[in-house]
Amino acid sequence: MELIRDFTNLNKNDSAIAGGKGASLGEMIQAGIPVPPGFVVLSSAFEKFLEQTDLNVEIDSILHSVNHKEIHTIDDASEKIKALILRAEIPQDIVTEIQKSFKKLNAKYVAVRSSATAEDSASAAWAGQLESYLNTTEEKLLKNVKKCWASLFTPRAIFYRFEKDLHKKKISVAVVVQKMVESEVSGIAFSVHPVTQDRNQLIIEAGFGLGEAIVSGQVTPDSYVVEKEEEMILDINVFNQEKMLIKKIDGENEWVAVPKQKQNDQKLSGHEIIALSKIITDIEKHYGFPCDIEWAMEKSIFYITQSRPITTLTK
Repeated sequence: MELIRDFTNLNKNDSAIAGGKGASLGEMIQAGIPVPPGFVVLSSAFEKFLEQTDLNVEIDSILHSVNHKEIHTIDDASEKIKALILRAEIPQDIVTEIQKSFKKLNAKYVAVRSSATAEDSASAAWAGQLESYLNTTEEKLLKNVKKCWASLFTPRAIFYRFEKDLHKKKISVAVVVQKMVESEVSGIAFSVHPVTQDRNQLIIEAGFGLGEAIVSGQVTPDSYVVEKEEEMILDINVFNQEKMLIKKIDGENEWVAVPKQKQNDQKLSGHEIIALSKIITDIEKHYGFPCDIEWAMEKSIFYITQSRPITTLTK
């Protein structure tokens, strides 16, 4: 049974085994998009873990006790299931494969992200339902893989299953393990302007430090609007940034002050904005639909860490 697969051997047709996130990262690598290297702990590994520990039977019976109109039953089920998963031992063959793949990456720190196999279809965007663990070291890797498996059963994710009538379908989870980019600047981008919905405009949001600060809304990023056809910057809004999220030596994230003289600086130069917008346009062209993208810049090189369909456009 295949348990692990490198990004380079995945594409968009692999979401059943690698989840939406894993399949998308593999697809972008196939298309020549700059993506940090990594591998996916396939959904088969999670299913094998459940079977060999007999947790699948227990989890099913707990989920049967849920009445999603009564929130306390969801919270109760979530606590029980997560505790079961975190306490159980991962079978040795899965452990060996994960450790082998980690060594091949030659990275001190990796991002460990859940990738649900029912993810990112336009009607069921699991984005934000599942967990991510940044700056994970080899010592914490297996624990964080289990936490990602457990995140398939957060109260929010359980409620979402019932609300979208997915609880009768088989939902599994893969885990993306990706070399961390130590970003000086990072952010998000939309290949179609989400407000004006103009198909010829894209918008980039950028802040100093790690991208989680922007994704979680704790920092107001710069925003740049670019006309795609002409590769022309239409609008630049620069925001003062007093704090940024960085990685400490021990791998934990911490908030630090942005140096006074940099707080009002534009995060990306005009040249960098155009370079990034070309990558964003390439991603959209490759997929053939508008994309919501997470990106990071380290030593003046752009990396794409995630791409998914924009699900909020009405036109």
